Amino acid sequence: MRLISLLKTKDGKVLIENFLSLSVLQIVTMLLPLITLPYVLCVLGYENYGLIALATALIIYFQAIVDYSFKVTAVRDVATHRNSPNKLNLIYSRVMIIKLAFLLLSLATIMLIVSLYPPFYKEKELFLYASLSLVGFALFPEWFFQGIEKMKYITLINVVIKIFFTLSIFIFIKEKGDYAFYSLLASAGVLFSGVIGQWILYKKYKIKFIAPPLKSIKKIIIKNFPIFINQFVPNLYNNSTSLLLGLFVNIETLGIYSAIRIIIDLCVMLLSIVSRVFFPFINRKKDAFKMYRNLMFILVTFGLLILFASSNLIFWYLNLNHPLALPTFLLMGLSILGFVAYDIYGLNYFIIKRQDKLVMKNTIFCSLIAFAFSLPLIYFYGIIGASLTLVIGRFLMGGTLMYQYVKVKKY
Repeated sequence: MRLISLLKTKDGKVLIENFLSLSVLQIVTMLLPLITLPYVLCVLGYENYGLIALATALIIYFQAIVDYSFKVTAVRDVATHRNSPNKLNLIYSRVMIIKLAFLLLSLATIMLIVSLYPPFYKEKELFLYASLSLVGFALFPEWFFQGIEKMKYITLINVVIKIFFTLSIFIFIKEKGDYAFYSLLASAGVLFSGVIGQWILYKKYKIKFIAPPLKSIKKIIIKNFPIFINQFVPNLYNNSTSLLLGLFVNIETLGIYSAIRIIIDLCVMLLSIVSRVFFPFINRKKDAFKMYRNLMFILVTFGLLILFASSNLIFWYLNLNHPLALPTFLLMGLSILGFVAYDIYGLNYFIIKRQDKLVMKNTIFCSLIAFAFSLPLIYFYGIIGASLTLVIGRFLMGGTLMYQYVKVKKY
């Protein structure tokens, strides 16, 4: 009844609008690749698709660096000072200076890695095109739109760009050798989104760049470091599975793993919509946490039942007959439970309570354990080992934070 009463209020209507906006975005984000995936796999093949996944896995590490936790901290700051234009200008300026500085550092590091590692250098064109997406990622002010609870801009921009990208795939991707151009098309879409997002800030919200004191920028970097570590370290098990599969096993196996992972990530993204919508709301109204927690557990239960019941249909759609496809699919599906627990107790409880260091220590500890497991698991068990790594990492991170929550509430 509390949920129904909330939805009738002004805050409730904002939540519904934001939920629908992000739902449309995330559904389009995942459904459009699902539409193109069979075509891409047919034209490029699992091996070349695996090369794209390998380049993407490397870039994801640097996305976390460029973001520097602003998808949490900047959202929190904007939500707190949303009615103060001067404060918003200051927040925007500091965020963009730090993002652009880390962008330049990231691009230089990627070029160095590609130049020094022969297998990567052989595909230097692919890695160059993939790295261009970092520029668009740095520019797109998703953190600002989420902080002021105007997710419709995130949706409108991204949906238009993704539809254009989808059409471009069918027009331009015609043979196996087009895999690098596929990456260029994807990066061009992200870059254009970033430019449009900045234009909206300038025209609609009159956001202006001001020169903040160097001391304040240094202070933000130090202050945000715990949450940055919290956001970055999970890549050691979450993203390294793709890199290790490509290095230890073969690129074709990585392509199969990545295709299944897209299906699992669809469920993760749909569930994360609820967390993202509730984050600024719970930041303002702390007593809404229990309602949000119960809603998340109900959604993940029904979601997994539907997912597992649809396995045969999914494999038929992807034309996937690999003998290890089903156990890989089931293991990755189970990992969603751990992800949801982490979202509930980490991001939407302890982070909102400003207990950033507690979450950071938990994340580092669990991620390092999962990464340590990933090396022998993937080396000896390949795609099954990669899936087990995902399960171990997510259950450790979510389960330990749930334990911390119960302990706090008990005492």
